[in-house]
Amino acid sequence: MNYQDNIAAMVAPLCLWYQKNQRILPWRENRDPYRVWVSEIMLQQTRVEAALPYYQRFLEALPTVYDLAKAPEERLLKLWEGLGYYSRVRNMQKAAQIVVEQYGGQFPKDAAALEKLPGIGDYTAGAIASIAFGLPVPAVDGNVLRVIARLCNDDADIMLSGTKKRVKEALSAVYRLAEADAGDLTQAIMELGALVCVPGVPRCEACPLQRLCQAKAMGTEKTLPIRIVSKEKKTVKRTVFLLCCGDKVALVKRPAKGILAGMWEFPAAEGHLSRKQAEAVLRAQGIEGRLQSFVESRHVFTHLIWEMKSYLIFASEKNDAFSWFSLQELGGEIALPSAMKPFFRALTENQK
Repeated sequence: MNYQDNIAAMVAPLCLWYQKNQRILPWRENRDPYRVWVSEIMLQQTRVEAALPYYQRFLEALPTVYDLAKAPEERLLKLWEGLGYYSRVRNMQKAAQIVVEQYGGQFPKDAAALEKLPGIGDYTAGAIASIAFGLPVPAVDGNVLRVIARLCNDDADIMLSGTKKRVKEALSAVYRLAEADAGDLTQAIMELGALVCVPGVPRCEACPLQRLCQAKAMGTEKTLPIRIVSKEKKTVKRTVFLLCCGDKVALVKRPAKGILAGMWEFPAAEGHLSRKQAEAVLRAQGIEGRLQSFVESRHVFTHLIWEMKSYLIFASEKNDAFSWFSLQELGGEIALPSAMKPFFRALTENQK
């Protein structure tokens, strides 16, 4: 049985398994493209269990693409607070505005057109096209690549674009010929990868494809897929200034481009500064006040690690170079990135 035939043979048993074993998830209540899209964007870099409360809250606050298109940015960021990768929600709003302005509020029923919207790549376009519109277009992500690599005993590096292209082409041919519902097939492969054909040690005893699985037959199911990641994360040391004046705390906005673009953060400087160095930096910004060492924190991004130390400073007067907020505001309408949350919590505890 060749590569494509092996994939085609999985369709019937896999879809039958999915119909009996699928999880009850809020984005599966119907196939409204807006709901499907929000879930797919939210589930990028986020586990299903972690995304569930955010999804419910987001849909309650912004139930339609029109609501998302016109939402104030600060409210949008607050709804997303804790999920990280804030460019996702910013791109969502840009895409929503295009859908409203150019498509009359209706998502285009075409994978190529969907992929032209901000923040929608090949995978997400395929997911929306197949799940929401029933189009024979696969959605190929890490879960899908893992399932196919084991099913076909494929030892190609799934991090290579050529491997993904080959898998997508084979799946596309199967989708066009399969009698199964395209949306069910897409979700069935995702579900198998999430629940059974998991990373590391797969749950082969519960797999509906165990008789078809070439990796299981060859004893390679625990070593596949091959995933070579060569790039090491860069570590950056930072010094965070927790600048307090009365009941207010200083914040600054990050640059419009780059990591945490446009987000609020506590003022910071590159490097781990000594007390004297920190005092000199603050003095240059017109800040005088008592300074004491405070908490340390480490935050891991996709390709970057921030190792942060902090100083707590009590200033005698506010400086116009900063924006000043109460802790209640920071816990309420102001969205802080996850990297700043340990300092916010420490400030809150310190004031008790």
